[in-house]
Amino acid sequence: MTDSNIWQNAEQIETIIKAMARDLKNLCQERGIDRPLMVGIHTGGVWVAEQLHQLLDIEDPLGFLDISFYRDDFTRIGLHPQVHPSELPVAVDDRAVILVDDVLQSGRTIRAALNVLFDYGRPAQVLLAILAERDGRELPINPDVVGLHAELERGSHIKLSGPEPLQLERRAAADHP
Repeated sequence: MTDSNIWQNAEQIETIIKAMARDLKNLCQERGIDRPLMVGIHTGGVWVAEQLHQLLDIEDPLGFLDISFYRDDFTRIGLHPQVHPSELPVAVDDRAVILVDDVLQSGRTIRAALNVLFDYGRPAQVLLAILAERDGRELPINPDVVGLHAELERGSHIKLSGPEPLQLERRAAADHP
């Protein structure tokens, strides 16, 4: 990654995640959620969730989801080269779950993550926390907590790199192979 593509540096990301933690805490209080289960989507969502989990001092261990086999575009894009196991350390039935991902664009990753999550049980509710939301939604999925919003030209992308340091990279359509 070249420095010219860095859109948000580690210090900015830390500030954004702290604001997200504050917003999640307030939302949980408003909804009467006292013991949420936090689940991050591999890979960038896990990096963000690890920080939120610590800032919110959530008791239950952090869960991880890999959506590789649940994507609806699997035949078009192929299998991601690094498939990780999903791990939910506690039951999700009747629990409030905070689902965390790094970038929300089309909504397809979140749809797949919900399918994986419901394979483990039926949560009472699912809150969606996203580090960066951009335009281009293809499915009616809206986050409850968003770190930042971006309007990008068609074909442009946002990518989180990390885990140390976390940085958001913005690439124009011309920068993609």
